[in-house]
Amino acid sequence: MFYQVYPRSFADSGGDGVGDLGGLRDKLGYLELLGVNALWICPVMRSPMADGGYDVSDPRDIDPLFGGIGALEEIIAEAHDRDMRVTMDLVPNHTSDQHPWFRAALAAGPGSPERARYWFRDGRGPDGAVPPNNWPSIFGGPAWTRVTEADGRPGQWYLHIFAAEQPDLNWENPDVAADFEQTLRFWLDRGVDGFRLDVAHGMAKPEGLPDMEHIPTQMLHLDDDDPRFNNPGVHEIHRRIRKVMDEYPHAVSIGEVWVNDNTRFGEYVRPDELHLAFNFRLAQTPFHPDRIRVAVDNSLHAVDGVAASPTWTLSNHDIEREVTRYGGGPVGQARARAMIMLELALPGAVFVYNGAELGLPNVDDLPEDALRDPTWERSGHTERGRDGCRVPLPWEGERPPFGFTTGRPWLPMPPEWAALTVEAQLERLDSMLSLYRMAIETRAVRPEFAGGLEWYGSPPGCLAFRRAGGLLCVLNATDAPILLPAGDVLLTSAPINGRKLPANSTAWLV
Repeated sequence: MFYQVYPRSFADSGGDGVGDLGGLRDKLGYLELLGVNALWICPVMRSPMADGGYDVSDPRDIDPLFGGIGALEEIIAEAHDRDMRVTMDLVPNHTSDQHPWFRAALAAGPGSPERARYWFRDGRGPDGAVPPNNWPSIFGGPAWTRVTEADGRPGQWYLHIFAAEQPDLNWENPDVAADFEQTLRFWLDRGVDGFRLDVAHGMAKPEGLPDMEHIPTQMLHLDDDDPRFNNPGVHEIHRRIRKVMDEYPHAVSIGEVWVNDNTRFGEYVRPDELHLAFNFRLAQTPFHPDRIRVAVDNSLHAVDGVAASPTWTLSNHDIEREVTRYGGGPVGQARARAMIMLELALPGAVFVYNGAELGLPNVDDLPEDALRDPTWERSGHTERGRDGCRVPLPWEGERPPFGFTTGRPWLPMPPEWAALTVEAQLERLDSMLSLYRMAIETRAVRPEFAGGLEWYGSPPGCLAFRRAGGLLCVLNATDAPILLPAGDVLLTSAPINGRKLPANSTAWLV
Protein backbone atom coordinates (compact mmCIF):
# COMPACT_ATOMS: atom_id res chain seq x y z
CA MET A 1 0.00 0.00 0.00
CA PHE A 2 1.28 3.44 -0.99
CA TYR A 3 0.65 6.42 1.27
CA GLN A 4 0.66 9.81 -0.43
CA VAL A 5 2.31 12.53 1.63
CA TYR A 6 1.50 16.13 0.71
CA PRO A 7 4.50 17.43 2.68
CA ARG A 8 3.38 20.99 3.40
CA SER A 9 0.22 19.61 5.03
CA PHE A 10 1.55 16.53 6.82
CA ALA A 11 3.66 17.65 9.81
CA ASP A 12 5.78 20.74 10.52
CA SER A 13 9.02 20.31 12.50
CA GLY A 14 10.22 23.90 12.06
CA GLY A 15 7.36 25.98 13.43
CA ASP A 16 6.85 28.04 10.28
CA GLY A 17 3.40 26.60 9.62
CA VAL A 18 4.48 24.59 6.57
CA GLY A 19 4.95 20.84 6.79
CA ASP A 20 8.43 19.56 6.00
CA LEU A 21 10.56 16.44 5.74
CA GLY A 22 11.58 16.66 9.38
CA GLY A 23 7.92 16.43 10.29
CA LEU A 24 7.49 13.42 8.01
CA ARG A 25 10.48 11.71 9.60
CA ASP A 26 8.98 12.28 13.05
CA LYS A 27 5.80 10.51 11.92
CA LEU A 28 7.31 7.45 10.23
CA GLY A 29 6.42 5.42 13.30
CA TYR A 30 2.78 6.40 12.83
CA LEU A 31 2.89 5.32 9.20
CA GLU A 32 4.47 2.00 10.19
CA LEU A 33 1.67 1.53 12.73
CA LEU A 34 -0.86 2.23 9.99
CA GLY A 35 0.65 -0.53 7.85
CA VAL A 36 2.22 1.60 5.12
CA ASN A 37 4.94 -0.12 3.09
CA ALA A 38 5.61 2.59 0.50
CA LEU A 39 5.57 6.38 0.52
CA TRP A 40 4.81 8.73 -2.32
CA ILE A 41 6.15 12.17 -1.41
CA CYS A 42 4.74 15.09 -3.41
CA PRO A 43 7.32 17.56 -4.80
CA VAL A 44 9.97 18.78 -2.40
CA MET A 45 12.55 19.98 -4.95
CA ARG A 46 13.68 23.60 -5.11
CA SER A 47 10.77 25.74 -6.21
CA PRO A 48 9.34 29.26 -5.94
CA MET A 49 6.11 27.45 -4.92
CA ALA A 50 3.82 29.09 -7.48
CA ASP A 51 1.98 25.74 -7.69
CA GLY A 52 2.81 23.98 -4.44
CA GLY A 53 6.20 22.76 -5.64
CA TYR A 54 5.11 21.52 -9.06
CA ASP A 55 7.05 24.48 -10.51
CA VAL A 56 10.60 23.17 -10.12
CA SER A 57 13.62 25.45 -10.37
CA ASP A 58 16.21 22.75 -9.52
CA PRO A 59 15.11 19.11 -9.83
CA ARG A 60 18.30 17.82 -8.20
CA ASP A 61 18.03 19.59 -4.87
CA ILE A 62 15.53 19.75 -1.99
CA ASP A 63 14.01 23.13 -1.14
CA PRO A 64 15.15 24.61 2.19
CA LEU A 65 11.45 25.05 3.02
CA PHE A 66 11.28 21.26 3.39
CA GLY A 67 14.66 20.84 5.09
CA GLY A 68 17.21 20.39 2.31
CA ILE A 69 18.66 17.26 0.75
CA GLY A 70 19.98 15.92 4.06
CA ALA A 71 16.44 15.69 5.41
CA LEU A 72 15.37 13.48 2.50
CA GLU A 73 18.42 11.25 2.93
CA GLU A 74 17.46 10.77 6.60
CA ILE A 75 13.92 9.78 5.60
CA ILE A 76 15.20 7.29 3.03
CA ALA A 77 17.49 5.65 5.60
CA GLU A 78 14.88 5.46 8.37
CA ALA A 79 12.07 4.40 6.05
CA HIS A 80 14.23 1.58 4.71
CA ASP A 81 14.95 0.50 8.29
CA ARG A 82 11.17 0.22 8.71
CA ASP A 83 10.80 -1.75 5.42
CA MET A 84 9.13 1.20 3.70
CA ARG A 85 10.01 2.15 0.16
CA VAL A 86 10.26 5.84 -0.76
CA THR A 87 9.01 7.25 -4.07
CA MET A 88 9.13 10.94 -4.89
CA ASP A 89 7.32 13.18 -7.33
CA LEU A 90 9.11 14.31 -10.48
CA VAL A 91 7.77 16.88 -12.94
CA PRO A 92 8.86 16.11 -16.52
CA ASN A 93 6.34 18.27 -18.42
CA HIS A 94 7.55 21.71 -17.34
CA THR A 95 9.96 23.69 -15.18
CA SER A 96 9.64 26.81 -13.08
CA ASP A 97 10.07 30.13 -14.85
CA GLN A 98 12.91 30.62 -12.35
CA HIS A 99 14.81 27.56 -13.66
CA PRO A 100 18.25 28.54 -15.04
CA TRP A 101 17.24 27.18 -18.44
CA PHE A 102 14.22 29.44 -18.71
CA ARG A 103 16.10 32.49 -17.53
CA ALA A 104 18.73 31.75 -20.16
CA ALA A 105 16.01 31.36 -22.78
CA LEU A 106 14.59 34.79 -21.99
CA ALA A 107 18.03 36.37 -22.22
CA ALA A 108 19.10 34.55 -25.38
CA GLY A 109 16.33 35.69 -27.67
CA PRO A 110 14.35 34.19 -30.59
CA GLY A 111 15.88 31.32 -32.52
CA SER A 112 18.44 30.48 -29.84
CA PRO A 113 19.33 26.98 -28.63
CA GLU A 114 18.22 28.07 -25.17
CA ARG A 115 14.68 28.81 -26.37
CA ALA A 116 14.55 25.51 -28.24
CA ARG A 117 14.29 23.70 -24.89
CA TYR A 118 10.84 25.23 -24.45
CA TRP A 119 7.94 26.12 -26.77
CA PHE A 120 8.64 29.68 -27.84
CA ARG A 121 6.66 30.86 -30.86
CA ASP A 122 5.92 34.10 -32.66
CA GLY A 123 2.43 35.43 -32.13
CA ARG A 124 -0.24 35.67 -34.78
CA GLY A 125 -1.54 38.83 -36.36
CA PRO A 126 0.41 41.70 -37.97
CA ASP A 127 2.15 42.69 -34.73
CA GLY A 128 2.30 39.21 -33.16
CA ALA A 129 -0.12 40.24 -30.44
CA VAL A 130 -2.35 37.15 -30.76
CA PRO A 131 -1.22 33.89 -29.06
CA PRO A 132 0.18 31.21 -31.41
CA ASN A 133 -2.90 29.03 -30.90
CA ASN A 134 -6.14 28.98 -28.91
CA TRP A 135 -5.09 26.57 -26.17
CA PRO A 136 -6.27 27.43 -22.65
CA SER A 137 -4.32 26.78 -19.49
CA ILE A 138 -5.58 24.03 -17.20
CA PHE A 139 -5.62 26.68 -14.46
CA GLY A 140 -7.58 29.22 -16.51
CA GLY A 141 -6.69 31.91 -19.04
CA PRO A 142 -4.57 31.33 -22.15
CA ALA A 143 -1.80 28.72 -22.26
CA TRP A 144 0.56 31.33 -23.72
CA THR A 145 2.37 34.30 -22.20
CA ARG A 146 4.18 36.95 -24.21
CA VAL A 147 7.67 37.94 -23.13
CA THR A 148 9.45 41.28 -23.28
CA GLU A 149 12.64 40.95 -25.29
CA ALA A 150 16.01 42.37 -24.25
CA ASP A 151 15.40 45.55 -26.27
CA GLY A 152 12.18 46.22 -24.35
CA ARG A 153 9.78 45.36 -27.16
CA PRO A 154 6.98 42.76 -26.92
CA GLY A 155 8.40 39.51 -28.24
CA GLN A 156 7.63 35.84 -28.58
CA TRP A 157 5.13 33.78 -26.65
CA TYR A 158 5.90 30.69 -24.57
CA LEU A 159 3.60 27.74 -23.90
CA HIS A 160 2.48 26.81 -20.39
CA ILE A 161 -0.30 24.23 -20.15
CA PHE A 162 -0.48 25.01 -16.45
CA ALA A 163 0.43 28.31 -14.74
CA ALA A 164 2.49 31.01 -16.45
CA GLU A 165 5.22 30.19 -13.93
CA GLN A 166 5.39 26.64 -15.39
CA PRO A 167 6.72 26.82 -18.98
CA ASP A 168 6.38 23.54 -20.88
CA LEU A 169 9.56 21.73 -21.87
CA ASN A 170 10.12 20.68 -25.47
CA TRP A 171 10.85 16.95 -25.26
CA GLU A 172 11.82 16.95 -28.93
CA ASN A 173 15.00 18.72 -27.80
CA PRO A 174 17.74 16.22 -26.82
CA ASP A 175 18.87 18.41 -23.91
CA VAL A 176 15.55 17.84 -22.18
CA ALA A 177 15.66 14.03 -22.20
CA ALA A 178 19.33 13.96 -21.23
CA ASP A 179 18.77 16.27 -18.28
CA PHE A 180 15.78 14.27 -17.04
CA GLU A 181 17.79 11.06 -17.20
CA GLN A 182 20.43 12.76 -15.10
CA THR A 183 17.74 13.68 -12.56
CA LEU A 184 16.46 10.08 -12.42
CA ARG A 185 19.92 8.69 -11.73
CA PHE A 186 20.70 11.45 -9.21
CA TRP A 187 17.87 10.35 -6.94
CA LEU A 188 18.04 6.62 -7.62
CA ASP A 189 21.73 6.67 -6.67
CA ARG A 190 20.71 8.25 -3.35
CA GLY A 191 18.39 5.39 -2.48
CA VAL A 192 15.04 6.62 -3.78
CA ASP A 193 12.92 3.61 -4.77
CA GLY A 194 11.07 5.21 -7.64
CA PHE A 195 8.99 8.09 -8.88
CA ARG A 196 5.50 9.31 -9.43
CA LEU A 197 5.68 11.16 -12.77
CA ASP A 198 3.46 14.22 -12.90
CA VAL A 199 1.36 14.67 -16.07
CA ALA A 200 2.78 11.46 -17.51
CA HIS A 201 0.32 11.71 -20.43
CA GLY A 202 1.77 15.11 -21.35
CA MET A 203 5.24 16.03 -22.62
CA ALA A 204 4.64 15.17 -26.30
CA LYS A 205 2.93 17.93 -28.29
CA PRO A 206 1.08 17.55 -31.61
CA GLU A 207 2.93 18.60 -34.75
CA GLY A 208 2.32 22.24 -35.58
CA LEU A 209 0.50 22.94 -32.29
CA PRO A 210 -2.93 23.19 -34.00
CA ASP A 211 -5.89 25.04 -32.54
CA MET A 212 -8.32 23.10 -30.35
CA GLU A 213 -11.66 22.38 -31.99
CA HIS A 214 -13.50 22.34 -28.66
CA ILE A 215 -12.39 24.58 -25.82
CA PRO A 216 -13.14 23.03 -22.39
CA THR A 217 -15.61 25.02 -20.36
CA GLN A 218 -14.19 23.69 -17.08
CA MET A 219 -10.72 24.17 -15.72
CA LEU A 220 -8.85 21.09 -14.49
CA HIS A 221 -10.97 19.08 -16.98
CA LEU A 222 -9.43 16.67 -19.49
CA ASP A 223 -10.79 14.41 -22.21
CA ASP A 224 -9.20 12.04 -24.71
CA ASP A 225 -9.60 14.45 -27.64
CA ASP A 226 -7.55 17.18 -25.95
CA PRO A 227 -4.52 17.90 -28.20
CA ARG A 228 -2.53 19.16 -25.21
CA PHE A 229 -2.21 15.62 -23.85
CA ASN A 230 -1.92 11.94 -24.75
CA ASN A 231 -0.12 12.42 -28.06
CA PRO A 232 1.54 9.29 -29.54
CA GLY A 233 5.06 10.64 -29.10
CA VAL A 234 4.75 10.40 -25.33
CA HIS A 235 5.33 6.65 -25.46
CA GLU A 236 8.84 6.95 -26.84
CA ILE A 237 9.58 9.32 -23.96
CA HIS A 238 8.43 6.70 -21.46
CA ARG A 239 10.52 4.04 -23.19
CA ARG A 240 13.61 6.20 -22.67
CA ILE A 241 12.69 6.69 -19.01
CA ARG A 242 12.12 2.94 -18.57
CA LYS A 243 15.59 2.14 -19.88
CA VAL A 244 17.05 4.21 -17.06
CA MET A 245 14.69 2.66 -14.51
CA ASP A 246 15.72 -0.83 -15.62
CA GLU A 247 19.28 -0.04 -14.50
CA TYR A 248 17.81 -0.04 -10.96
CA PRO A 249 15.79 -3.29 -10.72
CA HIS A 250 14.23 -2.35 -7.36
CA ALA A 251 12.79 0.94 -8.64
CA VAL A 252 9.24 1.69 -9.78
CA SER A 253 7.77 4.35 -12.07
CA ILE A 254 4.18 5.44 -11.54
CA GLY A 255 2.47 7.73 -14.02
CA GLU A 256 -0.29 10.28 -13.54
CA VAL A 257 -2.35 9.31 -16.58
CA TRP A 258 -5.69 11.04 -17.19
CA VAL A 259 -6.83 8.88 -20.13
CA ASN A 260 -10.34 7.46 -20.33
CA ASP A 261 -10.03 5.00 -23.22
CA ASN A 262 -8.93 1.64 -21.84
CA THR A 263 -6.77 0.68 -24.80
CA ARG A 264 -4.93 3.98 -24.80
CA PHE A 265 -4.54 3.86 -21.01
CA GLY A 266 -3.04 0.38 -21.22
CA GLU A 267 -0.40 1.60 -23.65
CA TYR A 268 1.26 3.51 -20.81
CA VAL A 269 1.93 0.34 -18.81
CA ARG A 270 3.27 -1.88 -21.54
CA PRO A 271 6.34 -3.87 -20.43
CA ASP A 272 8.77 -1.25 -21.75
CA GLU A 273 7.00 1.84 -20.37
CA LEU A 274 5.64 2.71 -16.90
CA HIS A 275 5.43 0.07 -14.17
CA LEU A 276 2.14 1.48 -12.86
CA ALA A 277 -0.27 4.21 -13.90
CA PHE A 278 -2.91 5.95 -11.81
CA ASN A 279 -6.42 5.05 -12.82
CA PHE A 280 -8.79 7.65 -11.37
CA ARG A 281 -12.10 5.98 -12.17
CA LEU A 282 -12.96 5.11 -8.56
CA ALA A 283 -12.04 8.61 -7.43
CA GLN A 284 -14.49 10.00 -10.00
CA THR A 285 -17.31 7.56 -9.26
CA PRO A 286 -20.33 8.34 -7.04
CA PHE A 287 -21.44 5.95 -4.31
CA HIS A 288 -23.65 3.82 -6.53
CA PRO A 289 -23.17 0.05 -6.95
CA ASP A 290 -23.64 -0.06 -10.73
CA ARG A 291 -21.24 2.83 -11.29
CA ILE A 292 -18.68 1.32 -8.90
CA ARG A 293 -18.84 -2.03 -10.72
CA VAL A 294 -18.33 -0.32 -14.08
CA ALA A 295 -15.36 1.62 -12.68
CA VAL A 296 -13.76 -1.55 -11.31
CA ASP A 297 -14.34 -3.46 -14.54
CA ASN A 298 -12.90 -0.63 -16.61
CA SER A 299 -9.84 -0.35 -14.42
CA LEU A 300 -9.16 -4.08 -14.61
CA HIS A 301 -9.73 -4.29 -18.37
CA ALA A 302 -7.43 -1.30 -18.96
CA VAL A 303 -4.42 -3.28 -17.77
CA ASP A 304 -5.43 -6.87 -18.54
CA GLY A 305 -4.25 -6.71 -22.14
CA VAL A 306 -0.73 -5.68 -21.16
CA ALA A 307 -0.48 -7.83 -18.02
CA ALA A 308 0.06 -4.80 -15.78
CA SER A 309 -1.13 -4.31 -12.23
CA PRO A 310 -4.24 -2.17 -11.63
CA THR A 311 -4.09 0.81 -9.28
CA TRP A 312 -6.79 2.22 -7.03
CA THR A 313 -7.28 5.50 -5.22
CA LEU A 314 -10.23 7.37 -3.76
CA SER A 315 -8.60 10.80 -3.43
CA ASN A 316 -5.42 12.82 -3.80
CA HIS A 317 -4.17 16.40 -3.59
CA ASP A 318 -6.16 17.39 -6.70
CA ILE A 319 -9.51 15.76 -5.86
CA GLU A 320 -12.27 16.56 -3.39
CA ARG A 321 -11.97 14.30 -0.35
CA GLU A 322 -14.17 11.20 -0.44
CA VAL A 323 -16.10 11.91 2.78
CA THR A 324 -17.40 15.09 1.15
CA ARG A 325 -17.93 13.51 -2.28
CA TYR A 326 -20.05 10.77 -0.73
CA GLY A 327 -22.41 13.23 0.95
CA GLY A 328 -20.56 14.58 3.97
CA GLY A 329 -21.51 14.17 7.61
CA PRO A 330 -22.29 10.72 9.06
CA VAL A 331 -23.44 9.39 5.66
CA GLY A 332 -20.23 10.51 3.95
CA GLN A 333 -18.19 8.97 6.78
CA ALA A 334 -20.04 5.66 6.54
CA ARG A 335 -19.67 5.49 2.77
CA ALA A 336 -15.97 6.38 2.94
CA ARG A 337 -15.48 3.53 5.44
CA ALA A 338 -17.32 1.19 3.08
CA MET A 339 -15.30 2.27 0.06
CA ILE A 340 -11.86 1.88 1.62
CA MET A 341 -12.75 -1.70 2.47
CA LEU A 342 -13.99 -2.31 -1.06
CA GLU A 343 -10.82 -0.75 -2.47
CA LEU A 344 -8.50 -2.78 -0.25
CA ALA A 345 -10.32 -5.94 -1.33
CA LEU A 346 -9.41 -5.36 -5.00
CA PRO A 347 -6.30 -6.82 -6.65
CA GLY A 348 -3.46 -4.40 -7.35
CA ALA A 349 -1.79 -1.39 -5.77
CA VAL A 350 -3.75 0.91 -3.44
CA PHE A 351 -2.84 4.58 -2.87
CA VAL A 352 -4.13 6.36 0.24
CA TYR A 353 -3.99 10.16 0.42
CA ASN A 354 -2.81 11.56 3.74
CA GLY A 355 -5.79 12.33 5.97
CA ALA A 356 -8.14 9.87 4.27
CA GLU A 357 -7.40 7.45 7.10
CA LEU A 358 -8.74 10.08 9.51
CA GLY A 359 -11.96 10.61 7.57
CA LEU A 360 -11.12 14.25 6.92
CA PRO A 361 -13.73 16.13 4.86
CA ASN A 362 -12.98 18.82 2.33
CA VAL A 363 -12.78 22.30 3.84
CA ASP A 364 -14.90 24.27 1.41
CA ASP A 365 -15.30 27.43 3.49
CA LEU A 366 -11.68 28.55 3.68
CA PRO A 367 -11.43 32.37 3.84
CA GLU A 368 -10.74 33.83 0.42
CA ASP A 369 -7.58 35.53 1.66
CA ALA A 370 -6.22 32.10 2.68
CA LEU A 371 -6.54 30.48 -0.76
CA ARG A 372 -3.21 29.57 -2.39
CA ASP A 373 -4.12 27.45 -5.42
CA PRO A 374 -3.18 29.26 -8.67
CA THR A 375 -6.63 28.38 -10.01
CA TRP A 376 -8.13 31.00 -7.68
CA GLU A 377 -6.23 33.90 -9.23
CA ARG A 378 -6.21 32.65 -12.82
CA SER A 379 -9.99 32.11 -12.76
CA GLY A 380 -10.61 35.67 -11.67
CA HIS A 381 -11.74 34.43 -8.25
CA THR A 382 -14.50 32.23 -9.70
CA GLU A 383 -12.89 28.82 -8.99
CA ARG A 384 -11.66 28.17 -5.44
CA GLY A 385 -9.26 25.45 -6.58
CA ARG A 386 -7.87 22.52 -4.62
CA ASP A 387 -6.93 24.02 -1.26
CA GLY A 388 -9.95 22.42 0.42
CA CYS A 389 -8.37 18.96 0.20
CA ARG A 390 -4.93 20.21 1.27
CA VAL A 391 -5.66 21.51 4.78
CA PRO A 392 -3.01 20.25 7.26
CA LEU A 393 -3.52 17.05 9.24
CA PRO A 394 -4.70 17.19 12.87
CA TRP A 395 -2.46 15.15 15.17
CA GLU A 396 -3.44 15.88 18.77
CA GLY A 397 -5.07 18.28 21.19
CA GLU A 398 -8.39 20.05 21.43
CA ARG A 399 -7.89 23.08 19.19
CA PRO A 400 -6.04 24.17 16.04
CA PRO A 401 -3.33 23.67 14.95
CA PHE A 402 -3.75 20.23 16.58
CA GLY A 403 -0.03 19.53 16.88
CA PHE A 404 0.62 20.06 13.17
CA THR A 405 2.85 23.06 13.93
CA THR A 406 3.85 25.35 16.75
CA GLY A 407 3.21 28.29 14.43
CA ARG A 408 0.31 29.34 12.24
CA PRO A 409 -0.63 26.64 9.69
CA TRP A 410 -0.33 27.65 6.03
CA LEU A 411 -4.04 26.88 5.62
CA PRO A 412 -6.46 27.34 8.54
CA MET A 413 -7.70 24.18 10.27
CA PRO A 414 -11.36 23.77 11.37
CA PRO A 415 -11.87 23.68 15.16
CA GLU A 416 -14.37 20.82 14.73
CA TRP A 417 -11.51 18.53 13.70
CA ALA A 418 -10.77 17.96 17.42
CA ALA A 419 -12.66 14.66 17.17
CA LEU A 420 -10.68 13.61 14.08
CA THR A 421 -7.12 13.91 15.43
CA VAL A 422 -4.79 10.92 15.29
CA GLU A 423 -4.62 11.00 19.08
CA ALA A 424 -8.41 10.85 19.47
CA GLN A 425 -8.86 8.13 16.87
CA LEU A 426 -6.14 5.84 18.18
CA GLU A 427 -8.12 5.63 21.41
CA ARG A 428 -11.28 4.38 19.68
CA LEU A 429 -11.67 0.97 18.09
CA ASP A 430 -14.63 2.26 16.05
CA SER A 431 -12.71 5.18 14.49
CA MET A 432 -11.85 5.54 10.81
CA LEU A 433 -8.15 5.24 11.67
CA SER A 434 -8.69 1.98 13.54
CA LEU A 435 -10.69 0.62 10.60
CA TYR A 436 -7.83 1.48 8.21
CA ARG A 437 -5.29 -0.21 10.50
CA MET A 438 -7.36 -3.39 10.81
CA ALA A 439 -8.20 -3.53 7.11
CA ILE A 440 -4.63 -2.92 5.94
CA GLU A 441 -3.25 -5.54 8.33
CA THR A 442 -5.89 -8.09 7.36
CA ARG A 443 -5.16 -7.54 3.67
CA ALA A 444 -1.44 -8.01 4.28
CA VAL A 445 -1.61 -11.29 6.19
CA ARG A 446 -4.61 -13.21 4.85
CA PRO A 447 -4.12 -15.55 1.86
CA GLU A 448 -7.74 -15.06 0.79
CA PHE A 449 -6.82 -11.73 -0.84
CA ALA A 450 -4.84 -13.49 -3.59
CA GLY A 451 -5.76 -13.81 -7.25
CA GLY A 452 -8.28 -12.15 -9.52
CA LEU A 453 -11.94 -11.44 -8.86
CA GLU A 454 -15.34 -12.59 -10.05
CA TRP A 455 -18.62 -10.77 -9.46
CA TYR A 456 -21.01 -12.49 -7.11
CA GLY A 457 -24.78 -12.36 -7.07
CA SER A 458 -26.18 -9.65 -4.79
CA PRO A 459 -29.52 -7.94 -4.05
CA PRO A 460 -30.46 -4.71 -5.88
CA GLY A 461 -28.46 -1.77 -4.62
CA CYS A 462 -25.62 -4.00 -3.48
CA LEU A 463 -22.35 -5.27 -4.89
CA ALA A 464 -20.32 -8.40 -4.19
CA PHE A 465 -17.21 -10.03 -5.60
CA ARG A 466 -15.07 -12.99 -4.70
CA ARG A 467 -11.29 -13.09 -4.94
CA ALA A 468 -9.70 -16.29 -6.25
CA GLY A 469 -8.08 -16.77 -2.84
CA GLY A 470 -11.50 -17.04 -1.20
CA LEU A 471 -12.34 -13.54 0.08
CA LEU A 472 -15.91 -12.37 -0.42
CA CYS A 473 -16.46 -8.59 -0.37
CA VAL A 474 -20.04 -7.33 0.04
CA LEU A 475 -21.05 -3.68 -0.31
CA ASN A 476 -24.51 -2.56 0.86
CA ALA A 477 -25.21 0.75 -0.92
CA THR A 478 -28.92 0.76 -0.01
CA ASP A 479 -30.53 2.65 2.86
CA ALA A 480 -31.55 -0.50 4.76
CA PRO A 481 -29.75 -3.52 6.27
CA ILE A 482 -29.24 -6.68 4.17
CA LEU A 483 -28.68 -10.30 5.16
CA LEU A 484 -25.09 -11.41 4.66
CA PRO A 485 -24.35 -14.59 2.70
CA ALA A 486 -22.85 -17.63 4.39
CA GLY A 487 -19.27 -17.40 5.59
CA ASP A 488 -17.14 -16.25 8.48
CA VAL A 489 -17.02 -12.47 8.88
CA LEU A 490 -13.46 -11.12 8.81
CA LEU A 491 -14.21 -7.42 9.13
CA THR A 492 -17.05 -4.95 8.59
CA SER A 493 -17.00 -1.19 8.12
CA ALA A 494 -19.93 -0.83 10.57
CA PRO A 495 -21.15 -2.97 13.48
CA ILE A 496 -23.43 -5.80 12.40
CA ASN A 497 -26.47 -7.12 14.21
CA GLY A 498 -26.58 -10.86 13.74
CA ARG A 499 -26.02 -11.46 10.03
CA LYS A 500 -27.39 -8.10 8.92
CA LEU A 501 -25.05 -5.64 7.21
CA PRO A 502 -26.14 -2.01 7.78
CA ALA A 503 -26.76 0.55 5.04
CA ASN A 504 -23.71 2.20 3.47
CA SER A 505 -21.27 -0.44 4.67
CA THR A 506 -18.99 -3.25 3.52
CA ALA A 507 -18.18 -6.71 4.89
CA TRP A 508 -15.35 -9.14 4.23
CA LEU A 509 -16.18 -12.82 4.55
CA VAL A 510 -14.28 -16.07 4.01
